[in-house]
Amino acid sequence: MAYPVMLGQLGHVLVGFADSIMVGELGPAPLAAVSLANSLAFIAFSVGIGFTFAITPLIAEAHTSNNVARGKNYFQHGILMSLILSLVLCAALFLMKPLMYKMDQPVEVVEYASPYYDIIMYSMIPMLLFQAYKQFSDGMSQTKYPMRAAILANVINVLLNYLLIYGKFGFPKMELIGAGLGTLISRVLMLGFIMYIVHTKDVFAVFVDRIKFSNFKKRFVAKVFNVGYPSALQMFFEVGIFAGGILLTGMIGTKAQAANQISLNLATMTYMIAVGLSVTATIRVGNQKGRKDFVSMKRIAMSVLFLMLIIDLFLAAGFILLKDVLPLLYIEDTEVVMIAAQLLIVAGLFQISDGIQVVFLGALRGLQDVKCPMVITFVAFWIIGFPVSYYLGLKTELEALGVWIGMLVSLTISAIMLYLRFDKLTNRMIKENSGKL
Repeated sequence: MAYPVMLGQLGHVLVGFADSIMVGELGPAPLAAVSLANSLAFIAFSVGIGFTFAITPLIAEAHTSNNVARGKNYFQHGILMSLILSLVLCAALFLMKPLMYKMDQPVEVVEYASPYYDIIMYSMIPMLLFQAYKQFSDGMSQTKYPMRAAILANVINVLLNYLLIYGKFGFPKMELIGAGLGTLISRVLMLGFIMYIVHTKDVFAVFVDRIKFSNFKKRFVAKVFNVGYPSALQMFFEVGIFAGGILLTGMIGTKAQAANQISLNLATMTYMIAVGLSVTATIRVGNQKGRKDFVSMKRIAMSVLFLMLIIDLFLAAGFILLKDVLPLLYIEDTEVVMIAAQLLIVAGLFQISDGIQVVFLGALRGLQDVKCPMVITFVAFWIIGFPVSYYLGLKTELEALGVWIGMLVSLTISAIMLYLRFDKLTNRMIKENSGKL
């Protein structure tokens, strides 16, 4: 169940990976520009993806309990509310654009970033709608279809990047604008693919109905919103600190920001592997919640954690052992490579903490316990972690390395607190269910 979700989530990041590698050949400033534009866009995207996470546990529980009417309503409301949110976030990105000129970033970087940002902004709409359909498909335990859509999108994105960034085979040389167009077009086609699958395959027919705004019902809006908004804020708090890291490294210098983009892009890919297992935890915990089998629910969550830890050990070793090689995939600038190599050591160290906290976020989401995790992530990342990043990054000689040490602190504290929360809830559920028996 997990590997298609991993590949599907990786697909989102590989779009940025392809942009970064291909733009990196243009120099440090264009690479830093992609980092700056994507940092703002990814904040909005994280809010959207966090909101759509509400669809998976609701569908999983309705599917397991064979509640067709409820499942149809969750499908309708999940898609429609995601559409509305995508339009709101697109407008928010439009209003956020002037911030690039007021964040003490290098002038050349902002000039490169501006036209790329304009195009990426509009890709928010097809991307978030795809994510809503993806979470619905995941909730039905049909994880392979979104994976195929993501693979298709990446192939198209790389092809369009090659043609439009460098001006191959008679196409105009558009550089960063070409990278943005490749991303936008690939995301529109990805949405079209998943919509066709969901609306034509028999496996989805039990819950899929014609989507109409007139079908909105207050109690289902409230249910999806109450599960969705804390998950959206939790994602915002987590992704926000990494976006904050981009801004802090931008204050240090262009090369520090370019190195941060390399390390962050690689770390985000491994994070998406963790998200794949997190979604699996959400689905399986949601299934067991529907069956009221709380002992199996806890066993499944701990099994997912065990698998995550095995993967994380390999990822950590890979980052640390290949720290001097991986940055060369992006750029050959010696100073940028040296800084990125230092950051990859920290990225390797926080793989385990990141994996633990993501798995338990997914498990708690399966329990539809979302408000307490929202508070936990806010405290871990912004009350504790970001001040550490700010102080070590801008007030000491550690600079970019100090920024990433703060992120390591954040993830570790979040992992510990989320585990304790899940353990407390499941033990209470098991005890209460045993008393009824």
